[in-house]
Amino acid sequence: MFMCIAMAAQEPIATEYDIKAVFLYNFSHFVEWPQEAFNGSDAPFVIGILGEDPFRSYIDKTVEGEKVNGHSIVIKRFQHVNDIKNCHILFISAKEAGRVKDILSGVQHRSILTVSDMRNFTNAGGMISFFTKDNKIKLMINPAAARAAELNISSKLLRVAEIAGS
Repeated sequence: MFMCIAMAAQEPIATEYDIKAVFLYNFSHFVEWPQEAFNGSDAPFVIGILGEDPFRSYIDKTVEGEKVNGHSIVIKRFQHVNDIKNCHILFISAKEAGRVKDILSGVQHRSILTVSDMRNFTNAGGMISFFTKDNKIKLMINPAAARAAELNISSKLLRVAEIAGS
């Protein structure tokens, strides 16, 4: 007896950082930046990665051809906080934990949404921290840090997150 088993093509399973890349892109739709955060109407919307890049090329593919309020999205990778000239969302690698105070100090008073998955990031003054709970990626948000940078985080995003200090 001959048996034929058809197997459906399996979708590749998204990695943790594939999911976080999509979160980074989606933050651009739930945060408002002041007009001064852009060098002009045709200036790009910059998502920066400081330190080791855990996203590989997936983040580039995620934002390819996308826009935020008419601004094309570009990904820039930085090794040092001093290299950051223009940036709207900055993901700080967990491997930068030893320098986090200096990094946050280096972007202080600039309208840059700081995001990381390092422990205690929001307690250190970061704005959004990824953490895992019950095998799901969750968000911890520090609204005071965002307000200090003149960023307005949508109540829709705040509703799905834990709030630092509460």
